[in-house]
Amino acid sequence: MWKLYAVLSAVFAALTAILAKIGIKGINTNVATAVRTLVVLFVAWGIVLASGQLKQVKELSKTNLLFLGLSGIATGLSWIFYFKALAQGPVSKVAPIDKLSVAIAIDLSFLILKEPIDWKVLTGASLIIAGTIILLQ
Repeated sequence: MWKLYAVLSAVFAALTAILAKIGIKGINTNVATAVRTLVVLFVAWGIVLASGQLKQVKELSKTNLLFLGLSGIATGLSWIFYFKALAQGPVSKVAPIDKLSVAIAIDLSFLILKEPIDWKVLTGASLIIAGTIILLQ
């Protein structure tokens, strides 16, 4: 099931780029990020409430809160810089550069999480990096 979720994530990420490029026209990108974040906030909490998972909030440990908080900061900064890049550059170049995060995440998963990396993962990451370099030319 995780593969389906990953594909859906990619589809919605692609839509995000297109919709954001249209939505940021003529406004400050920080304001745009704040509006987008508010929408995400309501959608995420709506899903938690609708699925009856609110009680799980009490189960969060200090470690959960720390790392989810740090992840939230990283997400916010990612979105702020992404919107600034979209405001100034074409989606066809900004989105692939942003997806270098895949190769970076692979590296970090190996270094920090000690996840195994095989030749297929290395090849895929290398192709992402090569594709991005080609697009930058």
